[in-house]
Amino acid sequence: MSEKNSAVSEHHDAPFGVSISVPESWWEFNVRSEGREGAIRSVVNERIRHVPELAPYRAEVSAMLRRMAKDAHDSGALYLGCMAENFDGVPLSATVTVSVLGAKNKQGVTLSTDPRAIAESLRTITPRREGDAWRKVTTVDVPEVGTAARTYGVEDVPVAQGDSRTLRMVLTQTYIPVPGTTDQVVLVSGASPVLDLAEAFHDIFDAVTSTFRFV
Repeated sequence: MSEKNSAVSEHHDAPFGVSISVPESWWEFNVRSEGREGAIRSVVNERIRHVPELAPYRAEVSAMLRRMAKDAHDSGALYLGCMAENFDGVPLSATVTVSVLGAKNKQGVTLSTDPRAIAESLRTITPRREGDAWRKVTTVDVPEVGTAARTYGVEDVPVAQGDSRTLRMVLTQTYIPVPGTTDQVVLVSGASPVLDLAEAFHDIFDAVTSTFRFV
């Protein structure tokens, strides 16, 4: 997989840097609201210069990137890498976000950041019939990080924070303890609405997450 590197070095919630690689055809840009529109316009223009056949889909791709960036920003993500492509008129999209979570419950009690403890606290979802949502829980080895907890499956996720409506998504979420702390976990989350390609996207999200490291 051809890749490019991205580093997030500063964030008010993350006094450390992270690096993650996504496929070369994916899009990366600042998700902060200030300057977001100009950043999206710039990356779309640059991509169309290299791939002129995308020109007829400029409006659709730009709208998709705006929506992805807003969703990532609203969720508190530090980083967004996204796929937004059009194959024979069919849009294919996926995102990978990096966020920092506090390891506390609603009562303010600090929870364990040990990957095995995190995995034990996560719930599996068993489908009752074909086509139902499902989720599996496991631990994985991230090469330059070590053991991490992971969930993967096809899940119903809220359209927006506080919204009761849901969208069914292919979802892979990896919880990585932050070295030197006992109260922070990095969440690398991969999501796609393309359910027919669930297995392929799980593989892509696994490959991207395997490049994650602290810098």
